Amino acid sequence: MDTGLSGKRVLVTGASGGIGGACARAFAAEGAEVVAHFHQGRKRAEALGAAVVVGADLTREDEVDRLFAEAGPLDICAAVAGVWPSEDQPVWELPLERWRATLDANLTASFLTARGFLRQLDGEGALVLVGSTAGIFGEAGHADYAAAKAAIAHGLALSLKNEVVRTAPSARVNVVAPGWTVSPMTAEDLTEETVAQVTATMALRKVAEPADVARSVVFLCSERAAGHVTGQIVTVAGGMEGRLLHP
Repeated sequence: MDTGLSGKRVLVTGASGGIGGACARAFAAEGAEVVAHFHQGRKRAEALGAAVVVGADLTREDEVDRLFAEAGPLDICAAVAGVWPSEDQPVWELPLERWRATLDANLTASFLTARGFLRQLDGEGALVLVGSTAGIFGEAGHADYAAAKAAIAHGLALSLKNEVVRTAPSARVNVVAPGWTVSPMTAEDLTEETVAQVTATMALRKVAEPADVARSVVFLCSERAAGHVTGQIVTVAGGMEGRLLHP
């Protein structure tokens, strides 16, 4: 299927990561002009061969403003960047410092990215935010991350999809919510035991690859494929449910 993305200018945040890199490659394969954002992984972002590579700390307003100034006019934004703190910490042991840092790295970064993109949007366009199954089912030991992702997928995205049409009537806002996905951020934690535990709640019983998530992001950004889809959450998690499917 021709997605109609050829020639579109697309910003992918977190392009130096597993899912972000897969998104950048998937958009490039459709003929899009990719602007690849990174925070610390410059070499990985540069290896993508994107039209533009820009570094920025997405929790800082001034750096996000600079990012969009360097990116130039954009048609599409995939706000993939986020941080999952690997250490399990129940709420009664969770330091305020980590709570704030996790919300900043996920929710604040998504807000500033969305705001920057929508401020410059002229006409039709598409914004995809990245949530998580943690924001749907919760995640013990990671209430900070689950709260941030739930806020992105529900309060933020649903408000944005109603607001954006005031100035851009054809613009769309959607969410992709991955479950466990193989990436540099999760590789050390995806032990054989962990995979057995997390896939016990999935119909398909396998961990996603970054390309699985990227294909859903590209679909939602395509006006031809998803032109009447907005305010939706597409979960890419092998049919995960909040209950044990495979004892």
